[in-house]
Amino acid sequence: MSEQGKGSASASAAAPAPGSDTYKGWLFKWTNYLKGYQRRWFVLSNGLLSYYRTQAEMAHTCRGTINLATAHIDTEDACNIVLSSGGRTYHLKASTEVERQRWVTALELAKAKAIRMMNDQSDDSGDEEPTSQTDRSEIQGTLKILVSKLDDLSTCNDLIAKHGAALQRSLSELEGLKVPVEGGEKIKAVNERATLFRITSNAMINACRDFLDLAETHSRRWQRALQYEREQRTHLEETIEQLAKQHNSLERAWRQAPTLVSTTPSAPTTNKEGSERLHKEEASDEDEDTEYFDAMEDSPAFITVTATDNTQHRRSQSNLSGASGGQPSDWNQDDHMSPGCNDVSGKELQPRRQRRTRVPDKPNYSLNLWSIMKNCIGKELSKIPMPVNFNEPLSMLQRLTEDLEYHELLDKAARCDSSLEQMCLVAAFSVSSYSTTVHRTAKPFNPLLGETYELDRLEDLGYRSLCEQVSHHPPAAAHHVFSQRGWTLWQEITIASKFRGKYLSIMPLGAIHLQFHSSGNHYVWRKVTSTVHNIIVGKLWIDQSGDIEIVNHRTKETCQLKFSPYSYFSRDVPRKVTGVVADSGGQAHYILSGTWDDKIESAKIIQSSRGGSGSEGKQKTVYQTLSPKLLWKKYPLPENAENMYFFSALALTLNEQEEGVGLTDSRLRPDQRLMEDGRWDEANSEKQRLEEKQRAVRRRREAEATDALDDECDYDSGREYEGYQPLWFHQRRDSITGETNFVYKGGYWEAKDRQDWSMCPDIF
Repeated sequence: MSEQGKGSASASAAAPAPGSDTYKGWLFKWTNYLKGYQRRWFVLSNGLLSYYRTQAEMAHTCRGTINLATAHIDTEDACNIVLSSGGRTYHLKASTEVERQRWVTALELAKAKAIRMMNDQSDDSGDEEPTSQTDRSEIQGTLKILVSKLDDLSTCNDLIAKHGAALQRSLSELEGLKVPVEGGEKIKAVNERATLFRITSNAMINACRDFLDLAETHSRRWQRALQYEREQRTHLEETIEQLAKQHNSLERAWRQAPTLVSTTPSAPTTNKEGSERLHKEEASDEDEDTEYFDAMEDSPAFITVTATDNTQHRRSQSNLSGASGGQPSDWNQDDHMSPGCNDVSGKELQPRRQRRTRVPDKPNYSLNLWSIMKNCIGKELSKIPMPVNFNEPLSMLQRLTEDLEYHELLDKAARCDSSLEQMCLVAAFSVSSYSTTVHRTAKPFNPLLGETYELDRLEDLGYRSLCEQVSHHPPAAAHHVFSQRGWTLWQEITIASKFRGKYLSIMPLGAIHLQFHSSGNHYVWRKVTSTVHNIIVGKLWIDQSGDIEIVNHRTKETCQLKFSPYSYFSRDVPRKVTGVVADSGGQAHYILSGTWDDKIESAKIIQSSRGGSGSEGKQKTVYQTLSPKLLWKKYPLPENAENMYFFSALALTLNEQEEGVGLTDSRLRPDQRLMEDGRWDEANSEKQRLEEKQRAVRRRREAEATDALDDECDYDSGREYEGYQPLWFHQRRDSITGETNFVYKGGYWEAKDRQDWSMCPDIF
């Protein structure tokens, strides 16, 4: 062990910030037999342990990261920690035993939290299969093995008790001995019994280890089987409840039919009692213009709400208009959305220029492995470029801007007088951003650090949008939109991805903020997980799954949206989205339903009643609503879209050449432009050049950071290195979420008016 490992200079760990999951500090890390242990700066955050040579490197270079969710934590001696995950092992050393214990505690807590998050986010829909005969046989076989292991444990326990008693007797006899010869024989007997006791104890320990290994191996499969049975039971209960409602409606219609026939002119009625019975039955029926939804009540997680089929018999008698079973008389379909939401008065901006409606057709290039591998011979693994064959000719900043495809939903929401109706439109807007992804399986270009993208539609659509790549490791983009029609939207998105063998999970991290100018309503929500299936074999397809909670932080009103994952065994429509809009007291007012690739509808709740008990003993609530109203409908794709990367009408215009944009704008990126023009070989060469240029800039920045850190010892210099700073965004702490993120600091549109881009770096 090197002398560095024995030192304790500056090796104390930093205490975690209150309310934070981050833990930082200096530790010694084993490098090799020549250098031994070297001092490194470690950061524990979000279940990941990363290390850097210096604190200054945190801004730009991470030397290594290990995922604690799959890591094994071990301690060798008083100060050492060993972390292993897959084929990677970190040998760490703290300066004191107390410091080592603090790190071990922090690592164990972070590992437990990471495992819980992984289990919550894991999409096991593709793995959940009904228990087949083979699975049952395998479970029976496993149970037999576990029973045999239990028998082994019982036998070992009896042997330990037997040999332990014999050993105790031998020790008692040894204490009373006086003759040396006899003492030697007894000592020999004690040694033999101790050896036998040790062998038996080892056998029991091995049996326990085998039992635990088997239990851990099969517990996850049993949990999935149990979860599947619970979901099937819930689905069956909901189906039975719907059938009961339909049966009740048909029965009422059948009872009414004979009486209606008897009142026709050909058979005049003379039965006063029958007429009264008819009127009584009609008055007690529910309003025929209502639909029914059910949702689990008092559940911490959002439960899917499902609409029943409207199979009720339509009546034509005018005297039923006032008989609605005690419902308020002022409820009608015209009240479903207030007049303010539909008001289109005011200045409507007219289009200023004609935008393009097509891009060059996608070339029919076959993707063979050799064409990729031949460019990788003799290169380091980290420097192997991914070919543009996997891309589409748009950057991630342009894909982020594409969320504004249905900006008119926010224009309409800004005119709403009711905050609950406004919430419905905001929810529809949050769902509409996924409509363009259903056929878009290609990957957008990763933006270069400092790359920007503007979309100036102020004169024709009333808004201005600006995106900037503010970080490269991890990749993060900041987005700001200002609309003259009464709203501002901003967000910072970091993409985290996990490859799970058959599919790739893409998890956008970061909150989306939306504020309306007139009312001050401030909405915050986060995106759901996107999953790309058939990564290895088969046709790629995309699914969206998870929950979105939209909160109006001014009124405390909420909307819970659920994106149902695709399941082969589900009877629900694919890509289903359901939701409930509730006030600050938790009272539901609107039901939302639809699909994320087609449309979203809202239905106003006019009455709720207790229903039957659902799964896990929780009582359901049945919502009685007005007829649903369409909030959002997806625009049809342009003609020939299948040959134009399945771009929407807005996506076709995003990479169109514009005059006066910043020098770092994505439209000026050469590899992306070459790919759009169909010159893919040239695009691959240009893409490699840009990546090498970015690496050179990063190495220069690392050298500057190292020089600045060395100068810290010279107190007269006063030099401090800040690292890379974005040009148009700066970090601020959000007062609502408490997170530190990048927000627009201004200056871009003023620079565009002056056409002064001297501050822009040369990244292309």
